[in-house]
Parts: sequence; C-alpha cells; structure tokens
Amino acid sequence: MDALAVIMEAPRQIAVRPLTLKPAGPSDVIVEVLWSGISSGTEKLLWSGHMPNFPGMGYPLVPGYESVGRVVDAGNDVRERIGDWVFVPGSTCFADARGLFGGSAAHLIVPSARAFAVSESLGANGVLFALAATARHALAGGAPPDLIVGHGVLGRLLARMTIAMGAPAPVVWDNKECRREGAQGYSVIAPKDDDCRDYRTIYDVSGYADGIDTLVGKLARGGEIVLAGFYSNRINFAFAPAFQAEARMRVAAEWQAEDLPATRALIESGALDLTGLVSDIRPAAEAPCAYRKALLEPECLKMVLDWSASA
Repeated sequence: MDALAVIMEAPRQIAVRPLTLKPAGPSDVIVEVLWSGISSGTEKLLWSGHMPNFPGMGYPLVPGYESVGRVVDAGNDVRERIGDWVFVPGSTCFADARGLFGGSAAHLIVPSARAFAVSESLGANGVLFALAATARHALAGGAPPDLIVGHGVLGRLLARMTIAMGAPAPVVWDNKECRREGAQGYSVIAPKDDDCRDYRTIYDVSGYADGIDTLVGKLARGGEIVLAGFYSNRINFAFAPAFQAEARMRVAAEWQAEDLPATRALIESGALDLTGLVSDIRPAAEAPCAYRKALLEPECLKMVLDWSASA
C-alpha cells in the first residue's frame, strides 16, 4: 500500500509524494487522514536542521504528530475499530522514510492503541489534541502558572486550561504585537511592560534558551520555572541570582497516555475551548508553501493541512 505523504528530503527541502507503507499487523488500524497540523516548534527544528539528535532522527523523514481521520480498515484483532474517528500522534509505518514523527500523510498504519477516539464534531480543531494534552501534562506536574511566556498555541492552551482547571487567570508575555491578540479571560502584555518580580510559578513555552536569567529575576523566593517548550540550544543561567531566589526548575515533557482522556474530558465538558487557534488551512498538495508560512510568519498561529483531496 502506498500513501501520499509530506517528506522532508533534507533541511528546508519539502516534497509531497507517495511512500510505501509497511504491512498492517493483526492489531493495527489503517487511518484515512483528513487533517494534520504543522508544529511551529518541533517541526521548525526538523525543517531548519537544528533538531537535536534524537533516536530515529535523520532524513528523509515524514514529520507531523497531529493527525485526525477515520479508521477505514483494521487487522483481525481490532476489526471493531473500523469507522472510528481518531487522533493519531504520528506513525512509523513508512518503508522508505523515517517516521519522525510520521503523521503527515493521507493514510497511516498504527497500532490500535495509538489511535485515540475523539469527537468528529471537532473538525480540524482535533489536531490540537497533542498540544492540549502537552499543556495538561505540564499542569499536572505542579502548581499552575502565574506567568506564561509565549502566546503561541501552546501558551494559549496553557492559559485556557489553567482557567478551566479553576486556577486564577495567568499573565501571558509575548514580544510580538500580532501574538498579543486572542486572549480569553487573561491578559497578554509585552515583557518590557511587566514590573512584577514575585511570580511563584513561571511556565516558559517560548523555546528561547537565552531568556532564563530574565525569568529568574521575576521569581518570588522559592519560585519555580517550568520549561514546557522545546529548546534546541543549551540552556544557561547565572547561578548567583538563582541562588538568591532559591529558584527551582522543572522540565515538562510531551504528554503521556493518561493526559489524552483527561484532555478529552475537559473538551467534552465545555471547560476547554479549542476554537480560534487554527488560523490557516491549506490543501496538503501545497505543503511546501504551507510549511514556509507556518514556520516563518508569526501571524500564522496554527497551520493545518487538508488531505481530503488525497483520499
């Protein structure tokens, strides 16, 4: 079986072409993808060639970990999954390309457990499950944020989820004026306009590795900085100010299995709203142009590829 897929041949070289899929096993499902998201953080590192050397890293590769679609076939052990509408956080089903993270294709083959049932009514917003679950995972690890650094999609989801979980609305920073719009129940300001120096918990999702000294200067004594973004550069900070503040640091990784149902429950209850975060939808055939816009233009909040013409 072949599937049309986005493939990064090398840094800054993107194509859309058929790839051969590995055979499905008895516990695998075949998903016909309708939408897949482009990550302006992780995938930008893949596209630019700055991704750290993770297991499985290398080119050519199929990017993407934010796909939604329908199960159209399945192995003998999981035939009951046929017809399910699912979120798929990537795949390693390609015979002649690396799957890092392997979600941007018209069809995907994944173990049934990797196909998470979601509501079809979410439409293209379903691709946001990965980031929403990542936000939930960060919040589940400690105190909620008083300050969030970065008002991209993950920062917005963190702020919305903080409020949905009953915590006070956080302050959010963003240097880019165009990113300071779209707040729901919280304020977004430029860092230079914030005089507060007693934040108890700061969540950084900016991916900016050189900003830790600034954040330490904004902490209350014993406060915590949560690194919830992804950083390609080495993180350094001056020890003396951190010592004086008795600062704590925590790294929040990607979501875990338990975060998906918890996130789904927040969405289904109406506590977490996913609207207003997908800013652009392009046909999958236009992926080379879509990636450039998603990764280089700050006005593009979330780019989604539409695979419907590839079915």
